[in-house]
Amino acid sequence: MVRLSLTFVAAAFIASSLAAPTRTGGTVTLSFSRANSDPDWSKALSHDKARAHHFTHHSKTNNLAARATSFPSTNEDFSYVSAVKVGSQTFNLIVDTGSSNTWVGAGTKYVKSSTGTNTGKSVSVSYGSGSFSGTEYTDTVSLGTGFAITKQSIGVASSASGFNGVDGIIGFGPEDLTTGTVSGVSQVPTIVQNAYSQGLISSQVLGVYFDPLSGGATTAANGELTLGGVDSTKYTGAITYTPITSTSPANEYWGIDISTITYGSTTVQSSSLPGIVDTGTTLIYLETSVYTAFYSHISGYKYDSNTGLVVIPASSYSTLQNISFTIGGKAFTLTPAQYILPQAQVSAWGGTAGKYYSLIGDLGTGAGLDFILGQKFLENYYSIYDTTNSRVGFATRA
Repeated sequence: MVRLSLTFVAAAFIASSLAAPTRTGGTVTLSFSRANSDPDWSKALSHDKARAHHFTHHSKTNNLAARATSFPSTNEDFSYVSAVKVGSQTFNLIVDTGSSNTWVGAGTKYVKSSTGTNTGKSVSVSYGSGSFSGTEYTDTVSLGTGFAITKQSIGVASSASGFNGVDGIIGFGPEDLTTGTVSGVSQVPTIVQNAYSQGLISSQVLGVYFDPLSGGATTAANGELTLGGVDSTKYTGAITYTPITSTSPANEYWGIDISTITYGSTTVQSSSLPGIVDTGTTLIYLETSVYTAFYSHISGYKYDSNTGLVVIPASSYSTLQNISFTIGGKAFTLTPAQYILPQAQVSAWGGTAGKYYSLIGDLGTGAGLDFILGQKFLENYYSIYDTTNSRVGFATRA
């Protein structure tokens, strides 16, 4: 049994060239890159809002055959993409912990190889303003030399919208997200489940590492996704685990509860909040009443329509306090330097140099999904997604 590590870069278009996978000491590493080195980061907010809308407005009791899981069409600039071999072909697929179907054909068309089998079943998934439909095949999915998952369910798109520049998705979300997507079956096994059942990994665990962009950089090889365990070199101290929340719709994703939120020494939320951890969301989002309670302690804050971010006046910036989220009995803290956009990146977001922009946004009315901990939280904490034990873990990033 091995552990698979995928290394990826911050968002945006797929690479003009992707390095060949390497394997060292039982680990397979896939490199990620992107062709666009100057993305319009201001579009990240419209992507986040579309994604959040679908998280909060779809559930297993609401239109299973076309339920949204993630990745609207505005997503392409902010995706994580890997070269994945399916059968005899290599596809550039979005790596997504917020959805679970794996499919190809949005760009490069699938050609059945000797390992492929047409099941005759139809497959259809809606991703908000993007979607695909087609036929289910089973085929061999290779994530590196010697790491081949056989008879994996693959959607082969006959039509797809909202996925320009990529070939499809490789899904690392919970199996429940496949409910009703393939005709004639309740659910389909995910990449992680099949890798485990075939003895390729020893546990159904994902470890995710992000590293903040440095200075004014718009791209960097700043992440790693480990399949089958965790990478102990990427975090320090102990891992704190918390169970999947029982509250819907958050419990259909990697959903957890935050017991309290504090700003400095002031409690801004004292009752338990259900929400999700999502690698595909850029910012941190709080339900409107919590968002308002948080910012009520920051004098002069206002929403900036140019960037879609909250701008903090210079007079308040010097007195900003830490914000802490209590998860699994432990406080996970962000300093102002961690939740304020670095000055070197302000222009890339469409902001004005010298102004201070917060990376904590308004989710709207949550209704069972009251926060999203996105990349700007995950850049500071290593995260673990444990299917076997139905839990999420966090540790301080190394």
